[in-house]
Amino acid sequence: MAIYRFRVSFEDYDDVVRDIDIKSTQTFEDLHLAIHKSTGYNSEQSSSFFVSNDQWIKGTEIALLPSQRKIDRGVTLMKGTKLSKFIDDPHQKFYYVYNFDRPFDFHVELVKILDDDPGKEYPVIVKSIGEAPKPIGPVVGAAVNPADGSSDEEDFLNDTEYGFGEEDTEDMETVDSVDDLEGTVNDEQEEEKDEFMDEFSDNENYDNDEFNNKEDF
Repeated sequence: MAIYRFRVSFEDYDDVVRDIDIKSTQTFEDLHLAIHKSTGYNSEQSSSFFVSNDQWIKGTEIALLPSQRKIDRGVTLMKGTKLSKFIDDPHQKFYYVYNFDRPFDFHVELVKILDDDPGKEYPVIVKSIGEAPKPIGPVVGAAVNPADGSSDEEDFLNDTEYGFGEEDTEDMETVDSVDDLEGTVNDEQEEEKDEFMDEFSDNENYDNDEFNNKEDF
């Protein structure tokens, strides 16, 4: 039985490489699981291999957890599809997309065909170079509080509703209606008017007294 050695590399991270040995009779799903055993990613994500040429142009798709549209179109499934079915070249290439929601793209190339070693359990990771990049988080641009899953922005909005903090609202009087508000404004205006008239009257009396005193002089 033939053993395929695939070299798996990130399209955007050339320094991260994995070599995986797998039986020719094993499936694309087995290869998919082996790749994410080596990266630490969640393997339960919609993903696909695409049979490719030397320029990494996508051809036939072999899918895991495909959309209904792909199922209706008759897409080939990873589960139950043997690798040997799509190996036509000793350096066969597959373009691999992991997690279509937040994708990572890989180049998967057959680099060697070996004899089966009965003492090994396949698939097996025979080389691992570089640390796989961290998967993209669920939300971009918002820090998440690990204790409750809320973001800093949500906490800010909850603490300062309508732009006021609690310290700003404690001294604010409650107004039941627009009429109450108008009444408050009118009362304040009347008070200011009374104060002005009192001051004016005092000044007028002062001027009259001064004038009378001059006449006496």
